[in-house]
Amino acid sequence: MNRDAQRVDRMAELPEETRQFLSGLSKEDVKTLKTGLPILRAVLGFAKVTKWLIVGLLGVFGGIVMFGESIIKIMAWFKPPIPPA
Repeated sequence: MNRDAQRVDRMAELPEETRQFLSGLSKEDVKTLKTGLPILRAVLGFAKVTKWLIVGLLGVFGGIVMFGESIIKIMAWFKPPIPPA
């Protein structure tokens, strides 16, 4: 890297700590980050989908249980009363 080259102001809005971190990365580090970021995005996206699948399944299960209880109550209306002993 040429230290006498003109400074690039492209990352001027970043905090100093972030600029130091990025300037310290090697080519292998940059390659690893470029490979890893899409994988991380996919995992996080799948986590959101999985969360809503679980919430949806719990809702369906709760609805089925409530529907079953309602059917049992309605069927109890049509049972003949038990005669006193």
